[in-house]
Amino acid sequence: MSSSTSLWGPPSRLVAGTAAAAPVLAAALLGSFATTPNIPWHETLAKPPLTPPNWVFGPVWTALYILMAYAFYRVLRLEPATPGRRAAIIVFLAQLVLNGAWSFAFFDARSAMLGLIVILPMAFLLAVTIILFWRIDRVAGYSLAPTAVWVAFATYLNAGIFILDR
Repeated sequence: MSSSTSLWGPPSRLVAGTAAAAPVLAAALLGSFATTPNIPWHETLAKPPLTPPNWVFGPVWTALYILMAYAFYRVLRLEPATPGRRAAIIVFLAQLVLNGAWSFAFFDARSAMLGLIVILPMAFLLAVTIILFWRIDRVAGYSLAPTAVWVAFATYLNAGIFILDR
């Protein structure tokens, strides 16, 4: 067997779908767990211009998590020996951990500074993930673009709160 062939093929649709959805759903649920009880605190903060009403965040993040799971699914369905697949999976999962951690840093710890400490590397890893996904599956890479735009906006909001609410 040559080094370019794999003993195992890509996972089935069911296995890939479950493997893609589980960590994304976990990040979403954990983030919601940290965020929801702290929304009253968030409402008291000074916020920068363009801050949307609180009800916007839930639907936007729901759509973004669906796109993240779809992008991850597409990568998981590639041949395991696909060059760059393993690195793409690792970086995706790392940025997803930071995605979930942000809600704990910002909302649960009630700290815009901690939020910035988490969201900046998260944004960087998300950009790297997009590049790595795009190299092996362009649709997967493009599917993460809306998340990158929203995370850039969230970084602006987080930084604005950090500056204004000191």
